[in-house]
Amino acid sequence: MRTPRRVAVVAHARKTLDGGLDELRRRITDHDVDELLWYEVPKSKKAPKRVREALKKKPDLLVVWGGDGMVQRTIDVVAGSSTPLAIIPAGTGNLFATNLGVPPDLAGAVEVAFTGERRRVDLGKLNGEHFAVMAGIGFDGAMIRDADRNLKDRLGKLAYVWTGLRHVNGEAPRAKVTIDGNPWFDDEASCVLIGNVGTITGGIHAFDDAKPDDGWLDVGVATAQGALEWARALGTMAVGRSDSSPFVRMTRARKVDITLAGKLEYELDGGARDKAKHLTAKVVPHAVKICVPGQREPRSAEAG
Repeated sequence: MRTPRRVAVVAHARKTLDGGLDELRRRITDHDVDELLWYEVPKSKKAPKRVREALKKKPDLLVVWGGDGMVQRTIDVVAGSSTPLAIIPAGTGNLFATNLGVPPDLAGAVEVAFTGERRRVDLGKLNGEHFAVMAGIGFDGAMIRDADRNLKDRLGKLAYVWTGLRHVNGEAPRAKVTIDGNPWFDDEASCVLIGNVGTITGGIHAFDDAKPDDGWLDVGVATAQGALEWARALGTMAVGRSDSSPFVRMTRARKVDITLAGKLEYELDGGARDKAKHLTAKVVPHAVKICVPGQREPRSAEAG
């Protein structure tokens, strides 16, 4: 693999990791690039415009600095292009990077950007917007909405626990879920989750068999209500398979249609979205090329 000569960086200016953006610039230029394009944004909503500007310059590598929200806004633009995307995990959860094995430190992430493999992975697309980790509606969407209210910056991952405890006693809405055109669920549901990878919001390993390049979305419905049932459901997920809980039902799909009794907030990769009553999600196979750690060569017997 040749060294990228033109590198574009799109960075969330409020996110920090190790030595910050100054160190990121230094480490990138250590790789002897010919041209470095640099874009900073004050919040992730501003990223798509800058990503489109960067792609017009036809970079050999696009580097995104930020958390899952910043990555989601970026991949929504990059999807379908041939430009490799490198993630520098400078956010709270960094779930997509973690699921792909990207190192949590700046030095390691930059090394993967320049020397790692370029791997085509799937994305989900819900109501016209791509996501990399998961989409959720119901209890999950309300939890994300409240966690976004300045709590994530102050509490980190604990923000999801704190806000989650406030919502476990909420009323479960009725949801109709259709899987690849076939009726699958029609009952009260605390939340409906659609995952592209195994580990989701709050570091919960929800989808045991999910792979980001298998051409499928994993779908889960939780029917737990109240603190006791949620404690049982989460306890089962912590020590065994998620689908072994009596309060969880799971399957796989290429297309998912959800109809709710009323409008509810939903979330994409940890970012809150406006209320909706109807949602349609589909898998977009091999939609984006991501820089991931390379496979290590097996040690020979002579190497000891």
